[in-house]
Amino acid sequence: MFSDVEMSVFLEELEEKIQSINDNVLILERDGGSPEVIQEIFRAAHTIKGSSGVMGYEKMARLTHEIENLFDRLRQGTMEVTTHLVDVLFEALDTLKMLKDEITGEGGEVAVDEITAKIRACQVKTGGEEPVHKEKAENKSAQQPGEGPGQLDDVIMNMVREAEVRGYQVYWVKVTVDSGCQMKNVRAYLVFETLQQIGEIIKSEPPAEDLQEGRYEQSFSAIYISKEDMGHIKNLVMSIAEVDSVEIQQLDSGEENGCPEVSEEEDHVEEVKKDDATQRAAGSEKNTIKTVRVDVQKLDNLMNLVSELVIDRTRLDRFVEIFENKYGSEELVEDIVEISNHLGQITTDLQDEIMKARMLPVATVFNRLPRMVRDIAQKLSKEIDFIVEGKETELDRNVIEIIGDPLIHLIRNAIDHGIEGPEEREQAGKPRTGRVFLKASYVESHIVITLSDDGKGISPKKLKELALKKGLVKQDVLARMGDREALDLIFIPGFSTAGVVSDVSGRGVGMDIVRSQIEQINGTLELDSEPGFGTMFRIKLPLTLVIVRALMVGMAGQVFAFPLSNVMETLAIKGSDIKFIRHSEVIVVRGGVLPLVRLSQLFQMENGEAVDKLYVVVLGSGDKRIGVVVEKLVGEQEIVIKTLGNYLGQMTGLSGATILGDGRVALIIDAKGIVKDTGKEVISYAN
Repeated sequence: MFSDVEMSVFLEELEEKIQSINDNVLILERDGGSPEVIQEIFRAAHTIKGSSGVMGYEKMARLTHEIENLFDRLRQGTMEVTTHLVDVLFEALDTLKMLKDEITGEGGEVAVDEITAKIRACQVKTGGEEPVHKEKAENKSAQQPGEGPGQLDDVIMNMVREAEVRGYQVYWVKVTVDSGCQMKNVRAYLVFETLQQIGEIIKSEPPAEDLQEGRYEQSFSAIYISKEDMGHIKNLVMSIAEVDSVEIQQLDSGEENGCPEVSEEEDHVEEVKKDDATQRAAGSEKNTIKTVRVDVQKLDNLMNLVSELVIDRTRLDRFVEIFENKYGSEELVEDIVEISNHLGQITTDLQDEIMKARMLPVATVFNRLPRMVRDIAQKLSKEIDFIVEGKETELDRNVIEIIGDPLIHLIRNAIDHGIEGPEEREQAGKPRTGRVFLKASYVESHIVITLSDDGKGISPKKLKELALKKGLVKQDVLARMGDREALDLIFIPGFSTAGVVSDVSGRGVGMDIVRSQIEQINGTLELDSEPGFGTMFRIKLPLTLVIVRALMVGMAGQVFAFPLSNVMETLAIKGSDIKFIRHSEVIVVRGGVLPLVRLSQLFQMENGEAVDKLYVVVLGSGDKRIGVVVEKLVGEQEIVIKTLGNYLGQMTGLSGATILGDGRVALIIDAKGIVKDTGKEVISYAN
C-alpha cells in the first residue's frame, strides 16, 4: 500500500500531465505535427504510464502505453496528424480523467478496451501495420547493461544529432542497485523520474516495460539527453536510496556506421560508489527542493491570524495618536511611534505574503477552456479562434474556485448565441472564423477579466420585446428605458434569448445566476454590446475576500462600513435638494434622477440628520444606482470582514462586521443587496 503523501503526489502529477497532453493536443491540431509538441506529449504519456504502473493501476498504464505507441509512430514520421486522430486522443484524455476519478472514488468503474482499440485502429489506418517500438526490437540481444551503448538504430542516432545541434549533451548512463533491493521496479521508476527532471531518456535497456515490472538483474542503462554535466547527474542519481553505483559516458554522433563514440574530453567510464558520491556532493552545489506542499486549511488559518493582527494594528494606531496628542514629543512617545510604525510595516508585509501564498494563476481555470471551446464549436459546426491572454494573473484561491462556472456559461453563450455560422458570417462580410477573446489583467487593486466576441451582438430592441412578451417588465417602464439599460434586462431572472434548448445552452440557467455568482465574491459584471459587431463582458474581482478597503460613515453614534468596490461617489447635499416622486425621495444628479434611501430608516435608528447638511453615498451594482443618506463621512479604512455568526444569521442590509481601532464593532453594509432590493425604483443617471 502507498502512503497518503505518495498518493497525493501521484494524483497531483497525474493532473498536471493530463493537462499538459490536453494543451499540446490542441496545439497539435492547430499547428500540425511539431516535433517538440509530439515529444512533449510522448514524454507526458510515458510518465503517466510509468507512475500508474508502479502504483498498480493497470488500466491507466495500458491506455497510456497505447498513447505512447501512437506518438512514437508520430515522432518517427510514419503517421500524420488528422482530425480523426485528434478526436480519438481527446476521447482517450476523457477516459484518463474518468480513470483518475475511479482512483479517487469520485467515479464508477471505467472500461478502456474500446478506446485502446480505437487508438490501435488509428495506427493501422495510417501506417498499415501495428507499431513496433524499435528500442525493443533492434539489437536487444546484442547488448547487456554495462557493455557500453553498443549499436544504436537510426531513429536514436537522429535524436542524438538533433540534441547536439540544440546544445544538449548525450550520455550513456548505467545504474546498479543494491543487491538486497526488495522493490526494484520502484527504484527504477525513481531513477527515471529523477533523470526526467533535468533531461530526457530516449532509450533504456532493458525496455521501460520490463523495468516497471522489475524484470532486470541488478543494473539497467539508458541513453540520456541533458544540459547538465556528468558530475551533477551522478550526484543526483546517487542521492536515491538503494542505488549502489552509477556509470556514465558522454557520447557524440561523430561516428561511422551508426556507432557513437565517447567524446575526447570524456574518454573514460567513471564509476562512483555511494561513499565517494556522498563526499563529492558535500563540496558541490546541491539541487535542493525550494517548494513545499501546504494544506489549504493551514493557509486559511494563517490568513485568519493575520486578519486579527491587522485589527490590533489599527487599534494600536489609535492609541499612538492619543499618546501623541497627550504627551507631545517625549522620548517614550517617540519610541512607541517607532514601534507602531515598524509593527505596521511588518504586518503589511506579512499580510501581503500570506495573500500571495493563497494566490493561484487564473491559468488553473483558463487552461480548461480551449478544449471546451473546440468541442462546442465542432458540435455547432462553427469555426472559432479562441485567444487567451493573462494566464499568469493571480487570484485568491477562493475566488478561483467560484469564477470557473460563470466563465464557462459566458463562453458557451458567446459561441452559441453570439458567433454566427461560417456562411452567415461571410454574408455579413466577416471572416468565416469567429473570434472569442479572453483576457485577465490587474487594474488597481482588482482583477479584471474581459470576455469579448465579434459575433452578432445583442439588440436592445429585441431584449425589450422579449421582456414584454414574457411579462417581466411593464410597457411604460420599457418606454422610458434607454439602450444601455435595456442590455441589463438580460440579467432579469427567467430571461433568456435562447429559442431552442440545446446541449450547449438555453437550459434555464440565466445570466442572473452568473451575475449572482460573481457578486457572491464581491465582484461586478458589466455588459456592453453593439449589434452586428459583438459583445463584451467585464468581470471585476477583488484580490482577496477577507481584507477590503471601505468607506466608513457615521449614523446615530454608530459606525458603518461601505465596501469601496460598490461606492461610486459621495455627495454633500442640503435637505432642500431632496424631492419626492410617488412618495419616494430622490435627488437630481447631473440631469438624472437618483433614488434615495436613509440609513436610519433601513435599520430603524434614531434620525439625527441635520437638515442643512447631509451626505449621500452613491452605491452601484451593474448599471443600477441608489443613494444612501448618512450623517457624516469618517474616511477610508482597511477592514477585516467577519461573519455575523450563526446566532445573528443573515440580516437584511448587512454582510458582516469589523472591529475598529477603538475596539468598537462597525457593521458592514450589504451594498449589492440594498441596490437589488430597491432596483425597481432605480432610474439610472448620466455619469
